Amino acid sequence: MSFELPEEMQLLKETVRRYVDSEMIPIELKTCDGVTLKPEFRKKFDADSKKLGLWLMDVPEEFGGQGMGVLATVVVTEQIARTTALPSRGGTFTGPSVRAILYELSDDMKERYLYPVIRGEKHGCFGQTEPDAGSDPGSMRTTAVREGDEYVINGVKRFITGAGEADFIQLMVATDREKGSHGGITCFIVDMDTPGVALTTQYETMMGDKPWEIVFEDVRVPAGHRVGAEGEGFTLGQRWLGAGRLRHGARALGVAERCIEMMTSYAKQRVTFGQTLSDRQAIQWMIADSFVELHAARLMVYHAAAKADSGEEFRQEGYMSKYYADEMAFRVADRCMQVHGGIALTTDLPIERFWRQARSYRITEGASEVMKMVIARNILRTYG
Repeated sequence: MSFELPEEMQLLKETVRRYVDSEMIPIELKTCDGVTLKPEFRKKFDADSKKLGLWLMDVPEEFGGQGMGVLATVVVTEQIARTTALPSRGGTFTGPSVRAILYELSDDMKERYLYPVIRGEKHGCFGQTEPDAGSDPGSMRTTAVREGDEYVINGVKRFITGAGEADFIQLMVATDREKGSHGGITCFIVDMDTPGVALTTQYETMMGDKPWEIVFEDVRVPAGHRVGAEGEGFTLGQRWLGAGRLRHGARALGVAERCIEMMTSYAKQRVTFGQTLSDRQAIQWMIADSFVELHAARLMVYHAAAKADSGEEFRQEGYMSKYYADEMAFRVADRCMQVHGGIALTTDLPIERFWRQARSYRITEGASEVMKMVIARNILRTYG
């Protein structure tokens, strides 16, 4: 059993790391406001990604991408997350973000939605969270009722990132509320300009992004816009979220690693009361704890990604990776802020943004408590 990255993956990691260190970190405070990347930097990063051979790296070859797999995506994501040069929400270095659900579309729907997304001509968003249904999708109240060759959708979705710029939404709705997540949820592709779709409230968050609340009132959608069979939506969503949790974990690794680099460098330079901070046991323990936790989290994330690439079941490893890596990143970012003191609270350094990112990770795409609940449920089902 090997705990080292394959040679080609290690080379990929080193290549992206060098690029981040030389081309992104030096300008990271100038490129964006945390939400919107300035056009000139978008043009530069896109061109550089293509030169590095990373463009569409996680898109399957059959759809014009490179199909490099989950582990490669994790390795690249980890390194890109070491900088704040890209927006914390929706920022990507390897091309348009293509959700796995789009690969499930019919050939006609792929022509209308998948390929335009890959070419960067259209943008989608994902709608599952509701005012009373966040981590518990089985309790969602947005419904779709079939009427002939159409479905009529009514309900409300909340905290939908990117809805204001989206051409369509991949919408999860209840087609049988009694079944809930056990066969009662269905996914639809809904154009945002469909009559009855209304963006109502926009929320300002600590991360600076502004997700939307969307109201659906008697929205008529052709039956052909249903993704998969009726009742398969939860399964399809979990398939996408599974790999998404590993990318989430990879971002946490990158944040933690950069914070360790910064706190270590600062501790060796900062002198108080005649000693450098690095000479003080309290600071040494912060650095040691952070490094040990990062090492453990990285092994978990890489292991889960390797299982995903091999076609093995990896959901439990995905839950554990997301939970541990997210919690770890917040602890490390908090220690980094504490070591730096007052300067860390300013926007002169990226630390405050890393801290906000890490705090948000513990809630988004599955709160830590929900991850632990599912992990425990799987353990109880397996043992005893």
